[in-house]
Amino acid sequence: MSKAPAYHTPVLLQACIDNLNILPNGIYVDLTFGGGGHSAEILKKLGPNGKLFAFDQDEDAQANSLKDARFTLIPQNFRFLKNYLRLHGITEVDGILGDLGVSSHQFDVPERGFSIRFNADLDMRMNRKSSLTAQMILNEYDEKKLTTIFREYGEVLNPHKLARLIVTKRAERKITESDQLKEIITPLTPARDANKFLAKVYQALRIEVNGEMEALKECLLQCNEVLKKNGRLVVISYHSLEDRMVKNLIRTGDPDGNEERDVVYGTVKKVYRNLTSKPIVPEEKEININTRARSAKLRVGEKQ
Repeated sequence: MSKAPAYHTPVLLQACIDNLNILPNGIYVDLTFGGGGHSAEILKKLGPNGKLFAFDQDEDAQANSLKDARFTLIPQNFRFLKNYLRLHGITEVDGILGDLGVSSHQFDVPERGFSIRFNADLDMRMNRKSSLTAQMILNEYDEKKLTTIFREYGEVLNPHKLARLIVTKRAERKITESDQLKEIITPLTPARDANKFLAKVYQALRIEVNGEMEALKECLLQCNEVLKKNGRLVVISYHSLEDRMVKNLIRTGDPDGNEERDVVYGTVKKVYRNLTSKPIVPEEKEININTRARSAKLRVGEKQ
């Protein structure tokens, strides 16, 4: 089996592997392959008859595919989990791991446009075959829609002012690059928390570009269907929107938190047993090595 390259440092690696409770002959899914760090560790725990399927829509990740007969990399968005597993003859799995968010590689490659550190075209597509870019959103969405994105996906203060400023400035000149966007929104950028504010703006744009919330919701609902009884769902999230969905799913079986009740007895139907009443977070030692782990929260559910 090949060794995973230094493409992305896997977050909470040991906690993920421990909580997957890997069976040697089990079938597992890595929803977010990236650099293959989590997948490589799962394979170490599998026996010769075990199987691991991984998803990643980013074509850059394909170069990291692991050479192992037990491993299959599916170059698709994880929102298609159920269909692509069925194409490989799989209807049930023993565990699912998801490390959500953006990989270190995507942040570190300037031309991808994910990072506030570089001046680059405002792209932000995880799947570069898709048509929608951050540049298109900034130049074509109306003020109302921009306001909604910044409020809901970025949780930005005064999102309506931000949207109005962008609409005003784009009328003078098309917004195409990161530095241009940063200059435009300077009047609204707090001096002491500039990076935090910019990160929220970028997060909102990235989530909209990639349809991340819709994809996650679809995927989580499919996890309910494909996980076997006693199978484990292990998910790392990096912001409150993702974490809320995962927490709701484990608590109620629904990403929106809607409770389904038994028709006869009126009791709430439980899909998962919650194994993390409080999320698992990285220790300071891991954060010092990998600062991007700082906001990570790991939640675990066991299918009932």
